[in-house]
Amino acid sequence: MYILRAIATWLHSTKLSWAVAGGMPWLWPLCETLHFMGLALLVGIVGVFDLRMLGMAKGLPVGPIQRLMPWAMLGFTINLTTGFLFFTGDPFQYIHNIAFGFKMLFIALAGVNAILFYVTGLSRRVDGVGPGHDVPPAAKVIAAASLFLWIGVMYWGRMLPFIGNAF
Repeated sequence: MYILRAIATWLHSTKLSWAVAGGMPWLWPLCETLHFMGLALLVGIVGVFDLRMLGMAKGLPVGPIQRLMPWAMLGFTINLTTGFLFFTGDPFQYIHNIAFGFKMLFIALAGVNAILFYVTGLSRRVDGVGPGHDVPPAAKVIAAASLFLWIGVMYWGRMLPFIGNAF
């Protein structure tokens, strides 16, 4: 916790923190807009992919949906960048907020879940699944976990102003 507090203290003293916290009044709304667009890319694509693996829209082959993942990663990168900027604007309102801790936990678990999907070879196995066919049961477990975790990320992110009295 000491290291996190030290990083927060240093970040709060930077010009970037000043800019995000209101020194450049257009920066926060721009980051909010980009954060929402990144979330739409990420959760939109991952959500459709997960739902297809769970058996919805069986008329669609899995491979073409999976090939949209670079766009989902772009969304994640946008959110990572804007999220860092939000944190930099006032790091102390985040480090003491339980909702922020849960949001970070859910992001980390979603990352581990995605890594497992690719490292275990499930991604290659589902790539060739055609219309009307099911993915392997292990892929369904990964998909269900992914949906749960990304919905959790959105929930905890939305709860930041309401839980923990930090905002």
